[in-house]
Amino acid sequence: MDQLLENIANCTHCAKALNHQPRPVVAAHPESKIIIIGQAPGSVVHRTGIPWDDQSGKNLRSWLDISNADFYDASKVAIIPMGFCYPGKGKSGDLPPRKECAPLWHDQLISQLPEVKLTLLIGKYAQDYYLQKEAKKNLTETVKNFEEYLPKYFVLPHPSPRNNIWMAKNAWFKSEVLPSLKSIVSFILNPDK
Repeated sequence: MDQLLENIANCTHCAKALNHQPRPVVAAHPESKIIIIGQAPGSVVHRTGIPWDDQSGKNLRSWLDISNADFYDASKVAIIPMGFCYPGKGKSGDLPPRKECAPLWHDQLISQLPEVKLTLLIGKYAQDYYLQKEAKKNLTETVKNFEEYLPKYFVLPHPSPRNNIWMAKNAWFKSEVLPSLKSIVSFILNPDK
């Protein structure tokens, strides 16, 4: 695992497609219980090198009802984005995650995580990649039917503040999905409680 993480940290596979230095951001440990598969690091995470070190991360930790200490303990939570490097700015936000990363690294990483009990698929890129034909016609329908993907996957929208309008339109997410998410995460991380 250490060698694989070092290889990822030194990856420059898509360097020519970026207008900045690659800075892969990933965290994993052979004892990880939960995998978080999101989109790609944003500009803040690109600067700090700390995954989910922004408002989206604060929102996600709130959804999970998890402390920073547990979230950043790789023996509990592995963080494996669809794209490991910040993809750069687009016209209306960040560009999509680079397509090279997941096929290049995900299987290698996940094969070394034998203790995983749950994988969170955050956003449409992760859901389309992992669910393929099992995904519904759009993210809203996929998340609304989250129980269909359990116990392996828990599907979520992106916790970005840009999705506040989606949250307001879909009140069922807070009342139906988040309580289930918190309960499952708590059980996995604290099985003796």
